[in-house]
Formats: sequence, structure tokens, C-alpha cells
Amino acid sequence: MTKQTRRVVTGHDDQGRAVVLVDGAAPNVRVRTESGVISTLLWVSDKTPADISGRADRSESAIGVAPPPNGSVLRVVEFPPLANGPERIDHAEVMREMGLPHEAKPARHAFTHRTRSLDYAIVLEGEIDMLLDDSEVHLRAGDVLVQQGTNHAWVNNSTQSCRIAFVLIDAQEPPAWKSPIEGP
Repeated sequence: MTKQTRRVVTGHDDQGRAVVLVDGAAPNVRVRTESGVISTLLWVSDKTPADISGRADRSESAIGVAPPPNGSVLRVVEFPPLANGPERIDHAEVMREMGLPHEAKPARHAFTHRTRSLDYAIVLEGEIDMLLDDSEVHLRAGDVLVQQGTNHAWVNNSTQSCRIAFVLIDAQEPPAWKSPIEGP
């Protein structure tokens, strides 16, 4: 089971003073059955510049991996060790669980996907491999990755879970994409 993520959200009271609106375990936790990945959605914005007024809990959204158009997403994801090889995992089902379209062309790995977004990934605990089309990068706790809409797969080949904090920001489609791939 995943380690709970404490979420503190600040805002303003009726007099305009800075206050804590939320302080506790983030409630929007989703387990992806095909991959075993556990995703905790912490916040979503649906426009830029972001609306920072109000007191609504903006994590109470049912969205896929990609951010909304002109928006952003903050989540913490726990990747368990890969117990079975990728040949036992259904790529189409992984994409469905992530809320992403399934491409007809063969993927390098069952977890391969991309989003039309600028992604900041901060490895909090553990280690993981990020597979690209023709290379891979090994990341450890403390490493930071900036990803610009590339095909990739997160694969945990270690024996311990890996936790990563992600910020995804909607972006323009890069000219290198031959066909548009977007989230929900």
C-alpha cells in the first residue's frame, strides 16, 4: 500500500488573511490495476494564469494523466517494482487506465506513453528507469527530470517502490510529432 501524502493548501479568509484551508492526507488516490501504479492527485488548475481565489478543493477531479487544456496537474506517483515482464501487461489497458489514447504502432514497453505537456519530475524515494525511444536514464532519489512531450515509460527494475512528484503543464504540440496525441 502507498505511503499517504500530506497536503497543505493555503488560501484567504473573508478578511483577506492568509490561512490554511486543508491540512491532511490527500484524498484522491487511484490504483491502476494493470500496472500497480498508485497515483495521488494533489491539485489541478484548468487555466493559465491559474485562479487562486476561492476555497474549493481542486484535487477533487477525475482526470487522466495529462493536464487540462491551459492547465496544470500536481501528483505523487508510487511505482512498485516490476514483478512481471512487460509482455504480461496489456498496453491498451495501461493507456485506458491513464486516460490516454492508444497508438496503433508498437510501443517499446507496455508503459510507453506521452502527453502534450511540460513535465517536472522529482524523485522523492527509490530509483527508476525512464525509457525513451532509443535510450534510457536511471534516476535516483533527489534527481530532477524535465520532460518535453517525449515518448517514455517509467520502469521500476529495483526491489523497492519509487515515489515521484510530478508537475505537468499543458503545452503546445511539438512539430516533431507526426500525429497529435493528447490526454482527455
